Amino acid sequence: MTGHFAVALKRCHLSITMLLMALALSACASSGGSIDEIVTSVAPTPSKYAAIVVDAKSGKMLYGANAHETRYPASLTKMMTLYLMFEAMDQGRATRETLIPISAYAARRPPSKLGLKAGQTIPVDTAIRVLVVKSANDVATAMAEFLGGGSESRFAEMMTAKARTLRMSRTTFKNASGLPDAGQVTTATDMARLAIALRRTFPHYYGYFSQTEVTVAGRTIKGHNRAMAMIPGADGLKTGYTRASGFNLATSVTRGGKSVVGVVMGEDKAKIRDQRMAQLMSAFVKKAK
Repeated sequence: MTGHFAVALKRCHLSITMLLMALALSACASSGGSIDEIVTSVAPTPSKYAAIVVDAKSGKMLYGANAHETRYPASLTKMMTLYLMFEAMDQGRATRETLIPISAYAARRPPSKLGLKAGQTIPVDTAIRVLVVKSANDVATAMAEFLGGGSESRFAEMMTAKARTLRMSRTTFKNASGLPDAGQVTTATDMARLAIALRRTFPHYYGYFSQTEVTVAGRTIKGHNRAMAMIPGADGLKTGYTRASGFNLATSVTRGGKSVVGVVMGEDKAKIRDQRMAQLMSAFVKKAK
């Protein structure tokens, strides 16, 4: 009996040891290993990579990588341009039918652009859709001049001031479009705060961000935010790219009563950026409250 008891006790110790090892491995995975596997399963992260996933209801960060380090926003900038336009509409300073004039300066902005000529006008409703879908720099500049008393630089000051009220403490805007400027910087955290603020403050306008095409003068323009179709529950926001910034993306997802916002910045390719966002959304939407 003693021998049998010793064998049983040894087996018991072995089982306990194996259980503790399994728990330790599980703890390691939950503390970072599994997250790393999720992120790098698409491709190795480039040096400019920064990302964040936030529970849109609680504001809790579910995932972050270089989330507080400054990056160039590129056309994610236009989310703030639109924030100020929505604010102007709510305050009665503009309507969807208001015509925005195109100045010679706005018409000269480099692509991506709609190609409007100086002296033309564009309705606010169409301008908003063009910014979301086409990311047109000429229209962004015209909107900035319209809201900034004729000056894009003045409007950029307004953008930065609004950023501070939204706790975007590391963001500075120099233009309304996201065209290259060494002084125009942000963080993944700040862009997530802006995305959440757009959802909460302007639910009556937020549907614009789900647009995937726009028709202007009989011409239908398709968008290039392919992540919208890739991610179940994706309901909008914005892409961006310059050579300095890399490929950026802000995405909002609502699924099963849960809501998250993700920002990915600095990717080398648009396809990888979209796949990375899809992986992050799939992994972390289930962790939201």
